[in-house]
Amino acid sequence: MVEVRVRGVADIGALEGPWRDLEQRSACSFFQSWTWVGCLAAERFPNPVLVEATDAGRTVALGLFNLVGRRLFLGESGSDDLDCPYVEQNGILTEAGREEELTELCLRASIRSRHAVLSGVGEPVVAAARRAAGLVAIRRGQESPYVDLAAIRESGGSYLAERSANTRQQVRRSDRLYAPVVRERAATEGAAHSMLDEMAVLHRAAWLERGKPGSFAAPFFGRFHHTLIERGFSPGQIAIEKFSSGGITIGILYNFVWRGQMLAYQSGFVFRRDDSHAKPGLTCHRAAIEDALLQGLDRYDFLAGEDRYKLSLADRFHRQFWMEAGPVWSLRLLVRRLLRRDG
Repeated sequence: MVEVRVRGVADIGALEGPWRDLEQRSACSFFQSWTWVGCLAAERFPNPVLVEATDAGRTVALGLFNLVGRRLFLGESGSDDLDCPYVEQNGILTEAGREEELTELCLRASIRSRHAVLSGVGEPVVAAARRAAGLVAIRRGQESPYVDLAAIRESGGSYLAERSANTRQQVRRSDRLYAPVVRERAATEGAAHSMLDEMAVLHRAAWLERGKPGSFAAPFFGRFHHTLIERGFSPGQIAIEKFSSGGITIGILYNFVWRGQMLAYQSGFVFRRDDSHAKPGLTCHRAAIEDALLQGLDRYDFLAGEDRYKLSLADRFHRQFWMEAGPVWSLRLLVRRLLRRDG
């Protein structure tokens, strides 16, 4: 019989062993791994609450929340400053094959007297939350485009040949304008740190032109990801690639590699004002996708976002949701539900 316990955490570092053990028995995402969850965890979870499910004494589910008032934030702090390294593919870490069952039990125990904020979760978590909670309010849902590399490999086709005629034309025209393109992958941790810094400059410049600050405007964002490189580069979970033409950088991609997947997390591009046909996003991602296909990876995931180049290059989608779940008497959720007519 599964037993669920919700408790405070005195030493967050002590969770690493049990977390990594369960991680090996799970089908978790990179964002549920200890590489991500444990990164600067003492800062991101100043008031940590752990939900743990055990079955015959064996840990079968873990969820790390931060408590703010009466709200439990799953995998987040609840602070804009600390949550700028946005979480996706979020959820309770569970044994493989028992995701919905254990998620429901853990959420039910967690929200007896509080409500949970669940950011970047998939449809199975939404379904489990609806069964566990008295009220559910979905703030927003977003498509997450990806390329099914396994399907392309099984069909014996090529990646570009299976895109639309318009996408093929745009990619080939952009590639010709940049040809030859040189791709350099960071081979050392030091090189990865340097590329991240260079990418931050490109990213910031592009967003400032749009009148927005961009992700790296928040100091914690850069510090988090430099620490993440320290944690994830040696195990092969971090892939940073720089693309150049004629010795000039055209783009840098900062991706995660996890269990047969390449996750396109962040990027920085140099856009050419003199030629709208030069599309560095298409050129860089196309090269990275084809390399991932050659590596034998099964998916190239653009994560949440509906940028045009993502939609053009992808062939599948999964949905992610930003939601809250709580007891039926939760006034906050009741108001949200009535205003959004959702839940």
